[in-house]
Amino acid sequence: QVQLVESGGGLVQAGGSLRLSCAASGVSGIIFSINAMGWYRQAPGKQRELVAVITSGGRSTTYTDSVKGRFTISRDIAKKMVYLQMNSLKPEDTAVYYCNIGSEWGQGTQVTVSS
Repeated sequence: QVQLVESGGGLVQAGGSLRLSCAASGVSGIIFSINAMGWYRQAPGKQRELVAVITSGGRSTTYTDSVKGRFTISRDIAKKMVYLQMNSLKPEDTAVYYCNIGSEWGQGTQVTVSS
């Protein structure tokens, strides 16, 4: 059974940085590597939105406009990890962040940015 576990969330002041991690288990390295991987977020009262995605080959990344230039998605196939480096955080980045691989989701990690 595939499991995704996010970590790295917390409370940070505006302008600060956080690095989110997503650890995958129950999946082979090959299966892990051929899937696109993404980070989503959901703020209170809002729909879940895509933040960043990295393609199955790892050659291409896509970001929602509001985080371009501030967030970076990456992955480590050997460790079966997906990361989201978040810099220059803003209060509007406050949300629960979820890792997604294929049809699997993690439980989410809370990011709170204070002004």
